[in-house]
Amino acid sequence: MRRAFAAAAILSLAVNFPACAEGKASRLPDLPPELLKDLTESRAAQGQQVINLTLTTFHAPKISRATGTVAQALRSDAMSPRLLRELAILRTAEVVGSEYELVQHKILAKGCGYPQAKIDAVPVWVNSKLFDERERALLAYVDKMTHGGDVDDATFDAFAKFFTPQEIVELTVTVGNYYGNGLLTRALRVKLETDGRVTNQGKC
Repeated sequence: MRRAFAAAAILSLAVNFPACAEGKASRLPDLPPELLKDLTESRAAQGQQVINLTLTTFHAPKISRATGTVAQALRSDAMSPRLLRELAILRTAEVVGSEYELVQHKILAKGCGYPQAKIDAVPVWVNSKLFDERERALLAYVDKMTHGGDVDDATFDAFAKFFTPQEIVELTVTVGNYYGNGLLTRALRVKLETDGRVTNQGKC
């Protein structure tokens, strides 16, 4: 009797909660037509392309727009040097293991003039001679943040020598934001674009 009840309960769950069909952008299903239309029109009005990350997060439109506003502010309205923010993003994505963020931001960093040799050396920055003292201080800070978040005084003091309090906040928010993004792209298996679509470049 109990087995029959359990079987019926499982069958009921299967009927009420159907499995999601994997979509073109991620392991989630494709956006419903009305959401896709809303997203496409709003991005076109801003002169932006719709990338797979947004096609994934727009299942929750208000959350997607809010997180997009943060990303856009970091890309266009921050006072810290853009190339250093891209460097922080690349290292964060490397630590998290987000191929999606790495591919997108290697393109953005290169588009803003960051040398390809440095982009390629980010995974081995500790032993590389390509990075100057300021870049190394930033990379050490990123590594501490992304490996538990407890930044010791020596690492912070070395980092703070090169940046104002505003820049420190911007760079710290950048690392936290893209750490979360990296986890999201992995958990939802956001697929790489194969047609050249790239997120908005912003101000270099």
